[in-house]
Amino acid sequence: MTAEITAAVDEAFRAEWGKVVATLISMTGDWDLAEECAQDAFAQALRVWPRDGIPRRPGAWLTTVARNRALDKLRRHASEAAKLRQAAMLSPPEDPEGGGVEAEDIPDDRLRLIFTCCHPALPLEARVTLTLRTLAGLSTAEIARAFLTTEATMAKRLVRAKQKIRNAGIPYRVPPAHLLPERTSGVLAVLYLLFNEGYTATLGGRLVRHDLCAEAIRLARGLAGLMPDEPEAKALLALMLFHHSRRATRVDAAGDVVTLEDQDRSLWDQSEIGEAAAILDAAARLAGAPGNSAGPTPGARPGPYLLQAAIARCHATAPTAASTDWVLIAGMYAVLIELIPSDVVRLNRAVAVAMAEGPTAGLVLVDELAASGALDGYYLLPATRADLLRRLGRAAEAALSYRRALDLAVNDAERRYLANRLAEAEAAAVAGDDSIAPPN
Repeated sequence: MTAEITAAVDEAFRAEWGKVVATLISMTGDWDLAEECAQDAFAQALRVWPRDGIPRRPGAWLTTVARNRALDKLRRHASEAAKLRQAAMLSPPEDPEGGGVEAEDIPDDRLRLIFTCCHPALPLEARVTLTLRTLAGLSTAEIARAFLTTEATMAKRLVRAKQKIRNAGIPYRVPPAHLLPERTSGVLAVLYLLFNEGYTATLGGRLVRHDLCAEAIRLARGLAGLMPDEPEAKALLALMLFHHSRRATRVDAAGDVVTLEDQDRSLWDQSEIGEAAAILDAAARLAGAPGNSAGPTPGARPGPYLLQAAIARCHATAPTAASTDWVLIAGMYAVLIELIPSDVVRLNRAVAVAMAEGPTAGLVLVDELAASGALDGYYLLPATRADLLRRLGRAAEAALSYRRALDLAVNDAERRYLANRLAEAEAAAVAGDDSIAPPN
């Protein structure tokens, strides 16, 4: 098999997996069957494309093969005749009360299907997990990383979510318009985690998966257009755009990590930053809270995505790393913790406190998190601790934390970065010189 064929199948998987699976679910109503037949279609592509060539429309080819495979399986089970009749219908059933939202009301089919998956009968975590696996095509390992849990635990959650849909008879259809808001939190979480996986890939040699970032932004635009009065939808889009504006500077020519403070800010996409700022201002007006550097006002009720977007704006609009308003950022993280009592948010606040008040103050907070055990296995905890120790000139201790972070990290680009930092710390410790120069 040629490298060209392998690359074409890999690209088709990234671009088409969710669409193929979503089509099969809408036809059969069977999640496991849909994934199985989609996998069969990609396996057949590996066998057939080397002989016949890459089809002009790989997605259509894969969908046809997967659909035919599903129909064959259903035909072999006469007791599932009802499913076979349903398979002849290429669109979800209409709402019996006539209140359903038609496909044209939600302009993006992928977004429509994400809304369908985020059914309120499922726990929020299950909605997000199942949608990321089925429609976004993320692996169980990638989703487990997003939830800071093990792959085995996540696999069990996926099985339980599918069983819940089957046993409870949850319909696979577009919800009525008045029910869209109750599914919004799940949809926002799906898009956020999809972007995060693209922004910092779990596995592989690349730090960034641009295809996932672009897809998440595209879907976020569709959601913001669909729900123009929802401030968190706008804020999530702004958050993505602020981060995405730095895409050209996050790795160097060799694919190695470039930290935020060392990035060439002249290469950041100013048009994207400007668009994000305008969207954030609109979201802030809807929420009754400022989206600019003034921070949240007393009595305002900013949502978690608005706060995160405001933090991202501080970074994106600071002309230099030294001019970043870390005091404001630390304050916004403190407010965010009240909304999302997450240990990852607490770790982010510790970094902001370290930048605002000095590494010693940040290290106290990091050590409290480490002592709690809440982030055991999360490589950024020892990586952050190592960086603070490095800034304090405690090279030997920094080396131990860098080693721990390196043992936990799985992305190749991040591992190379940590390995370089570890080598610097070990060299300084061996030399008896604990004054490791802080970054410029």
